[in-house]
Amino acid sequence: MFLLNLLRKHVRRMGFDVVRYDYQSHSLARLSTLLREHRIDYVIDVGANEGQYARSLRDGGYGRTILSIEPTRAAYQKLRSRTQSDKHWTCLQAAVGRGEGKVLINVAGNSQSSSILEMLPLHAAAAPGSEYVAQEEVDLISVDTILSSYGEGSRTVFLKIDAQGYENMILGGVIRSLPLIRGIELEMSLVPLYSGELLFADLHEKLLGLGFTLMSLEPVFFNAVTRQVMQVNGVYFRIGE
Repeated sequence: MFLLNLLRKHVRRMGFDVVRYDYQSHSLARLSTLLREHRIDYVIDVGANEGQYARSLRDGGYGRTILSIEPTRAAYQKLRSRTQSDKHWTCLQAAVGRGEGKVLINVAGNSQSSSILEMLPLHAAAAPGSEYVAQEEVDLISVDTILSSYGEGSRTVFLKIDAQGYENMILGGVIRSLPLIRGIELEMSLVPLYSGELLFADLHEKLLGLGFTLMSLEPVFFNAVTRQVMQVNGVYFRIGE
């Protein structure tokens, strides 16, 4: 323990840390444990960007099916190239929402802040370089359609949503497929960052009403000036089913 504390002290001086890799100390270990214990056999990765989330699941030991969905062209091309060497990881270029059709998505300068919704000044001020630089028309599909078209045979589904304020609309497209979804992870704003988004308190109550229990909560986006936490990732699972 003395050597560990000494190592941690020196590593922290360089801006890093050393933590125990288990469900109590590390967010990836916590998620990996939950996926394993709930026997998740299909992950729907909504808002996949370039595949960072799916790659982290693989690093955490999840080896079953992943479908990553990304609407913007540039990010999707990088995502597609990363899936080529993994036969259990596929991708789809689309936006996910309540129904089917076409929709315009605003492409952010930093890629990860792209959204169907209008970005509010608070977000742009908190993350310089995240301002919108273009728009693209993309296909819009629902989770119900995704599972009926691509998830045949899946028994326990985990739905990850990173859609920059569009989370409530995506949940509105989870009706027929709801019994299959064992867990949900979604990014939730604590303060208004996108026009018309549902904030953490309301999304949390909605998920509780759908029968999910909050298992983990992690800060993911901070105001670069004030250091305020502005978005969190919540992991929810059905317990006792």
